[in-house]
Amino acid sequence: MPPAPHNGRARIRVAAAAATAALALTGCQALEDVLDVLEEIEADAPSTGAPQSPGTDAEAAEARQRLDAMPIAEPAPRGDYERDEFGSGWIDTDGNGCSTRNDILARDLEDVEFAPDGCKVLSGTLHDPYTGKTIEFTSEDPQAVQIDHVVPLSLAWRMGADGWDRDTRVEFANDPGNLLASDGPANREKSDSGPGEWQPHEGFQCTYAVIYIDVLYRYDLPVSDQDHKGLSTMLDTCA
Repeated sequence: MPPAPHNGRARIRVAAAAATAALALTGCQALEDVLDVLEEIEADAPSTGAPQSPGTDAEAAEARQRLDAMPIAEPAPRGDYERDEFGSGWIDTDGNGCSTRNDILARDLEDVEFAPDGCKVLSGTLHDPYTGKTIEFTSEDPQAVQIDHVVPLSLAWRMGADGWDRDTRVEFANDPGNLLASDGPANREKSDSGPGEWQPHEGFQCTYAVIYIDVLYRYDLPVSDQDHKGLSTMLDTCA
């Protein structure tokens, strides 16, 4: 199953603030030693989650192979699906003290400003993958930037997630590899559509297809004929 999100920069900011506050007690050399260690931690921290730039030729080729081998199935009726089947909103699945929403905002935004708790994202700049526009995010207008499930929850439910146990569904809903910070209106427009019905702007279509196929592959989900065609068309945009 996918790795847990990592909010290393938030933790580093908090630790650095604490080290700075301790300057009067520890002295300059001790502070420099602490900051050196923090820089090493940040440099070594693994990058997790969905890619933000066009996939490489190798990634696109692997995605194409996976898509070609993927079983085709049509979505079942929506039935009695409810969002709560995948958990009640954003939670802290990796035990870092931060909600998944804040983990993804911290990952996908630039020039991020955190609350004193080191978790809540107060502001930042999003280069929106779905529209290509730049959005200045503030917590005062939280819906301007939303966290999108690349493979929609309700669609996953109709393609087989209804048979998963609840823990797997909660993991899926909070999987950073299936999450992107995105323009709020674009996210609402996409809703629960698959790639046969909705696609991002052309500059992100290759990456979007690679992400989407990766999620289906990791969770052993089939793809509809319409979505297979949409994903194949988007992979054609890969350089």
